Amino acid sequence: MEWSDKVVWITGASSGIGEELACQVAQKGGIVVLSSRNEEALNRVKNKLSEPEKHMVLPLDLEKGTFDQAVDLVVASFGRIDVLINNGGVSQRSSVIDTQLEVDRKIMEVNYFGPVALTKAVLPVMIKQKSGHIVVISSIAGRFGFFMRSAYSAAKHALYGFFESLLLEVEKENIAVTIVSPGKINTSISVNALTSDGQPHGLMDRNQSTGMPVDQCVNQMLKAIERKEKEVLIGGKELLAVHIKRFFPGLFWKIIRKQSAT
Repeated sequence: MEWSDKVVWITGASSGIGEELACQVAQKGGIVVLSSRNEEALNRVKNKLSEPEKHMVLPLDLEKGTFDQAVDLVVASFGRIDVLINNGGVSQRSSVIDTQLEVDRKIMEVNYFGPVALTKAVLPVMIKQKSGHIVVISSIAGRFGFFMRSAYSAAKHALYGFFESLLLEVEKENIAVTIVSPGKINTSISVNALTSDGQPHGLMDRNQSTGMPVDQCVNQMLKAIERKEKEVLIGGKELLAVHIKRFFPGLFWKIIRKQSAT
């Protein structure tokens, strides 16, 4: 797959993995549509891209966005959508017993229903053009539950079920699907994570501060997309937990309960 002149729509593009995705895709010659709720931050990212005038800022709220209208704007501007990267989302730092139900619902709306709704809105465009690639950022927490991540982990598990089903259904339309599951990546995801009452956690976790540099994560992600891989795990030694759970479940539970939530 060549990125040159491909229209690549990235949600959560105002920081972290999304910002780095925009930078690396633009450097490869892609045309980037940058979306998140923060228009000011999106413009900052756009202005640092290669040939900033080529790219588009499109504010979008995954919790209550008008997805069909957003798709119409992208198609009106560029005529097509080659790659959709569902990267936007929010993490969690609160226990099950303390978390208010509306926080659980918000996390599911942003992390699951938002990507699903946007994908459904984009699909007719890709089917009509008989090509496309849909990418969704799940998480290692989509492979097993973890402390203080109940709703986040639930949403990331749900993405697997939806996008694996989608993958089977759209292969005949020449549309690829890639599920990306990062482990510990050095971004501000923990700072913006929601606590039990929906307020930001406000702290950088050690798990994030010592994680894989974001540029390395995105470099691996783009290579997986280029190869049209169906699934890719990205991170460090924490990824071993996925394989330990599969082959040695008893050992997995002994190890995982000793890990720090932050």
